[in-house]
Amino acid sequence: MPDQEQHQVFVGIDTHADTHHVAVITDYGKPVKDHEFSTTSSGYREIVEFITGHGEIGGVGVEGTGTYGAELTKVLLQAGMPVIEVNRPNRQQRRMHGKSDPLDAYQAARSVLAGTSTAVPKAKDGPVECLRVLRAGRASAMKSRTATINQIRDLLVSAADELRAKYRGMPTAPMIAMMARSRPSGHLADPNYVTARVLRTLASRYQDLTTEIDDATESLREILDSYAPLLCDLPGVGTDVASQLLVTVGDNKQRINNEAQFAAPAGVAPVPASSGKSTRHRLSGGGDRHANSALHHIVLVRMGSDSRTKDYVDKRTAEGKSKREIMRCLKRYVAREVYRQITNPVPAPMITDLRLQRRELGITLQQVAEHLHQWPSYLSRLERGRTRNDSLTVRYRSWLGEQASAVGQIERHQLSRCAGTP
Repeated sequence: MPDQEQHQVFVGIDTHADTHHVAVITDYGKPVKDHEFSTTSSGYREIVEFITGHGEIGGVGVEGTGTYGAELTKVLLQAGMPVIEVNRPNRQQRRMHGKSDPLDAYQAARSVLAGTSTAVPKAKDGPVECLRVLRAGRASAMKSRTATINQIRDLLVSAADELRAKYRGMPTAPMIAMMARSRPSGHLADPNYVTARVLRTLASRYQDLTTEIDDATESLREILDSYAPLLCDLPGVGTDVASQLLVTVGDNKQRINNEAQFAAPAGVAPVPASSGKSTRHRLSGGGDRHANSALHHIVLVRMGSDSRTKDYVDKRTAEGKSKREIMRCLKRYVAREVYRQITNPVPAPMITDLRLQRRELGITLQQVAEHLHQWPSYLSRLERGRTRNDSLTVRYRSWLGEQASAVGQIERHQLSRCAGTP
């Protein structure tokens, strides 16, 4: 190709554990060359040389940028190449055209050329990647701890009554502590001794896993406090939910340009679901299921404790919407709010002065609750920063201001009467 240098080339890479297959095509889709490389440092350098040796790079499509292609993606980005994340070809295309590493690599290159693949890969080089790794270890520990306590309870079901009587009716925490402190004695031919011995081992494992989970949670909290301290100010957003939503976004926030693009990977983007005379929408079933679960958790918490959300649920229920439809709408609203807080953090309103003002005025929580039509316990959590409700905080502060003004008028009136008395 004598004029090859004058045209852009597009690259597709099919990634695997031990090898990567690279294919190059022209800007009008003609195959140029493909080759297989090893997944080593020298192999990555050879891939860069191979790609740059065929002309100006229009785009590099990489399969599995978060798994097998993670390290190669970093190398290509450091080399200044435009990297695009490519999904594997669908099953229909594979049945029609077959499957092999070269075919998959060429298909990846064509998807970049056609513009069907546009996703920017996650950078994986900052605090969010630390959150992802910590969450992976924490999830594994939580799963193992659940399996451990289930195994303990299963053993107790079939254990001798003498052993079961020791732990009958006990909550999990004291039962585990008591098992871990136990010192069974006997011989290996005695089923009761062996059961007690295994229970002690399982209890110690449960305690170790609990410590591991607590350490991971504390590490997550420390990273969130320094990287996104205001995200947890949103109602219903805790350490676990906030870390998951940040992992979905990634370290390079610019890969998601608006809240609609955030809703898509979170699985809450509305898509048409009309048929015949029926015109309706549903939420996308794609995206990150863990992010969708995090949004679902926020909605559940707000439906139980947030007055603004409760009012919305009552309104939509009166319109004839089902609970499932209402939760779909709430997920979309929550996704919009979360995205804005991630990209443009807004601190929660100051609440530390509310309790002080109320006590200075000699007003009880019950009196405030009667005027604002809220539960005293909810107002107490609001005063202590345990929950966030911006609209209620504004109403609360405004009402306290009115009471302070009224008290001031009474005091001035009494002073004027005293001054006029001979």
